[in-house]
Amino acid sequence: MKKIGENVFVNIFANVIITLVIVVIFSVSLSTNVFTTASADGNKAIYKGNEQNKNVSLMFNVYQGTEYIDGILQVLENHKVKATFFVGGIWVEKNNETLKKIADAGHEIGNHGYLHLNHDKISFEKNKQEISLCHDLVLQTTGIEMNLFAPPSGAYSSATLTAADTLGYKTVMWSKDTIDWRDKDSSLIFNRATKNISNGDLVLMHPTKDTLKALDDIITEIMSKGLMLVTVSENLA
Repeated sequence: MKKIGENVFVNIFANVIITLVIVVIFSVSLSTNVFTTASADGNKAIYKGNEQNKNVSLMFNVYQGTEYIDGILQVLENHKVKATFFVGGIWVEKNNETLKKIADAGHEIGNHGYLHLNHDKISFEKNKQEISLCHDLVLQTTGIEMNLFAPPSGAYSSATLTAADTLGYKTVMWSKDTIDWRDKDSSLIFNRATKNISNGDLVLMHPTKDTLKALDDIITEIMSKGLMLVTVSENLA
C-alpha cells in the first residue's frame, strides 16, 4: 500500500510540473507579439505579425502566370498600399520583367523556393538549395537581398526552419488563407480575407482572376476597420 501511495504522489507531482511548464510556455508565447511555432532547435515559423500595431499584410505567392499581376499592381497603387510578393525561382527565370515591375512599384519581394517542392519532405541541404537558388535569381534580377521565406503549400519541417535560419531567413506562414487557387469565387475570397480581420493578420493570396476581382473590395474593407496595409516586414516589426 505504501508503494502504491508513493506512485500516486509521484504521478500527481509529475502532472503538476507538466502543467506548470505548459502555463509558462503559454505565458511566454503571449508576451511576444508575433505568433510563432518553433522547431526542436528553437527556429520558428511566423503565423502572425505584431498585434500591438494596427497593421495587416497582403501576401501573394507567385509561381505560375503573369496575366493578373498588372491588374493587382494597379489596384494596390490605386489604394497607395504595399504588399509582399513571394516568388518562385523557376517563375523568376521566365518573368524577369514582371518581377522588376513588382519591385519597382515598391512592393516587398520574398522567397517561395525554386521548384515549389514540399519542403517538409526534403533534406536540410535540399531545403538550403531551394531557398538559395531563388535568392540568387532575385538578387541577380533586382539587386534585392530577400530575408522572408514562404514554404510552398505551407509545408515545412525542422530542417526547413533551420535551413532558412542558416541563410538569414525568417519562415513566414499566414493567419488567413483565401484558398483562391482552389476556390474560384471572388465573394468567398473576400470573406476569407476579411472576416474577423485584426491587428497583425497575414492574408495569403495568389495572382488569380477572382482574387483580382475581389482585391479592391478586400482593401477597402480592411482599411474601413482602421487597419493599415503594410509589407510583411513592417508587420513583423
